[in-house]
Amino acid sequence: MTTILRPLSISELLDRTFHLYRNNFFVFLGITAIPQLFILPLTLGGAAMMARHQAPAATVMMIVGYLLYWLAVFTAQVPTVSAVSNLHLEKPITIAGSYVASWRSLFRVIWIVFLIFVIVGGIFFATVFTVALAMRFLTTLDLGPWVNGTTAAVAVVVPVYLTLRWMLSWSLAIPATVLEGGWFLTSIRRSRFLVKDNRWRIFVIYFLMGLLGGATSLTVESLLLMLVSLFGINDYQQVQAAIQAIQAIGIFVSTTLVGALGTIAICLFYYDQRVRKEGFDLQLMIATLDPSSGSPQAAPAS
Repeated sequence: MTTILRPLSISELLDRTFHLYRNNFFVFLGITAIPQLFILPLTLGGAAMMARHQAPAATVMMIVGYLLYWLAVFTAQVPTVSAVSNLHLEKPITIAGSYVASWRSLFRVIWIVFLIFVIVGGIFFATVFTVALAMRFLTTLDLGPWVNGTTAAVAVVVPVYLTLRWMLSWSLAIPATVLEGGWFLTSIRRSRFLVKDNRWRIFVIYFLMGLLGGATSLTVESLLLMLVSLFGINDYQQVQAAIQAIQAIGIFVSTTLVGALGTIAICLFYYDQRVRKEGFDLQLMIATLDPSSGSPQAAPAS
């Protein structure tokens, strides 16, 4: 007997997100924590080098660590989506089983995410360059401080708005890739179709999860800073190293605890949009899946 799916409001979607997370806490925690456990030694190692006054090596190590951090974040999303899909089948989920069931999608997801960041980054910088040229032209006309101030505000808002719009449009690419298959163009088109006219809903999800993650990280870092202040560290490099180590631990704890929540919410939003836009019974679709399939797959678009 599969879970009955129906269109959900934002509050219902978030409630179901926390329900799934709470009832399978250790599984989702383990799925998210495993990739991060490979990154934490790098960032802490960079902090240790900073404490030993090896600033260049520490900087390189920290940069590499935080670049790999994003790779670990998206790596953990693949088995998390697989686990959420299995929960709709009312199948038991495990950490190892979720990774095994979804490993075929991992390299597709990494490649798609890389292309998304390249394209969105290109759009952002092209927009900034264009607006900067327009600003420079307007300043030569000497139209007054009010016009210059408005132009400066537009120069900030327009690139951010366009970048955010594209990112939201492509935000369902990962669940679409894991559950339906396909590569870049297929997943991007599916995501744009499903998100269309509902960007504000997914923005609310990202905003709330971002607030929760930021609050968690800030709480952990504040507690650790209080402990460090008790040791009376006076050396500037050691203070910097302690701050970097605390930030690394705060990010690790926040990502491990909250990261799965965001992925669960996005996966549920994916199902919600399919119910709303494609007008077919997802319960029937899930019930008729091939049981011999290596990973849970969503039915292809009709």
